[in-house]
Amino acid sequence: MERSEIVQSLENKSILITGSTGFLAKLFVEKVLRVQPNVKKLFLLVRADDAISARKRVEDEIISKELFSVLKEKYEESFHSFFWSKVCVVVGDTSLENLGIGDTKLINVLWREIDFIVNSAATTRFNERYDVSLNINTFGARNVMLFAKKCEGLNMFLHISTAYVTQERKGIITEKFFEQDELLIPKIETENELIKRKLKELEDTCASNNIIKICMKELGMKRANKFGWPNVYSFTKAMGELQIAKLRGSLPVIILRPTIILSTCKEPFPGWIEGIRTMDKLILSYAIGEIVSLPACLDAAVDGIPGDMVVNAMLATMMTNCSHPNSMLPIYHVGSSSKNTLRFRLISETSYEYFSMHPFTRKDGKLITVRKPIFFSKMFFCIYMVLRYKLPLQVLLVVATLFSSQILKNQYIKHNQTYNHVMLMAKAYIPYTFMLGRFDDTNTEILRMRMNNEDKAMFSFDPKCINWDQFLMDIHIPGVIKYGLNG
Repeated sequence: MERSEIVQSLENKSILITGSTGFLAKLFVEKVLRVQPNVKKLFLLVRADDAISARKRVEDEIISKELFSVLKEKYEESFHSFFWSKVCVVVGDTSLENLGIGDTKLINVLWREIDFIVNSAATTRFNERYDVSLNINTFGARNVMLFAKKCEGLNMFLHISTAYVTQERKGIITEKFFEQDELLIPKIETENELIKRKLKELEDTCASNNIIKICMKELGMKRANKFGWPNVYSFTKAMGELQIAKLRGSLPVIILRPTIILSTCKEPFPGWIEGIRTMDKLILSYAIGEIVSLPACLDAAVDGIPGDMVVNAMLATMMTNCSHPNSMLPIYHVGSSSKNTLRFRLISETSYEYFSMHPFTRKDGKLITVRKPIFFSKMFFCIYMVLRYKLPLQVLLVVATLFSSQILKNQYIKHNQTYNHVMLMAKAYIPYTFMLGRFDDTNTEILRMRMNNEDKAMFSFDPKCINWDQFLMDIHIPGVIKYGLNG
């Protein structure tokens, strides 16, 4: 019987994982502990004030999750002793030098013992503050790379990026690293100085924390749009990739670019997800009646991939590339658009069907009846929203002012906030609801072909096996409601 080469490669190995309390990292930790209990040590970098609060974060945000139910059933009363025999919590912060690890002895242990580094630390909010996003997604990647170069026997550095670092939206988008000159990306030092100046200006005018937050978000979107990106997330992730490439030297490095990460397809059980992610915000806004129209192309490719498949690809790229060193910087797209395209039309139809059968309930106990959504081109969407909502709102404001009606003013404030929220969401998602490109996954397919049959079964990431209609109806949408919304 064929043995799993990936499982064997994990035996007695130590892995440093950043972003360890995030969705993807939790899936990674669970998978490693489940398939290879003889892993030596998983070092989880956690932001916290001290070791006690860091351990509590792991207990509250990782161990307590239903994600670990399969492992808990296997080990029963000994689960916690098994978990803590394999996991070491490291207090740190990727935005700081030496990852903010204050314990000198521990740093030396890490530099000596770590075999693999998985950098999954990121903020994925499309409209994040620019200073926060740059610190985590760009400077964070830089700091982890510099830390990796001090590790004596590092086998592989795996950096988790996103397929949307590219500015292209049509045709075949290749697994290629884009140089700074190709993308016209500014230097991170320039951006950092720009942020510092803006923060200084705001502090000098005694701006409130809320005003500072809004200004930092606006600055991030302005800079991203100026250089051709739809949001600050993909912009700062692209700058992070450049730092990895610039600093890696001879270090073995892989960049993994997942597309839109969805709930688990199979492991450790179908439907697990954490938080409301990417397209799920649109789905849930539609379910509660907040969105009935949207700028979108029904034939647009919504490139989604289940979270467990992304983790399988992470482990496959890490372990397989160790025995196949490459002087080039390997890029792997992990998605579905080139092999099994999910179109926006199916998401729309499935959402309507699901919430017609399983409607949400209002606070007053009444069921929310969903209508078939209306889709427009970008220009006609704006015209429709102004005529259908904005103009009536302005009339309501005038009437409320003329009659000094606080009730009408409150109605105006409430509905205007909803209108602004929908418009901001539409702007953020337009690059994805009009995405006509396909992410080439040739490198990922070659990797899959190199795997033996046992590894292909244990670490599957072939999107061709996904039945999108069944996955959305029976797994993903119920999972988002159970774990993402209520978890």
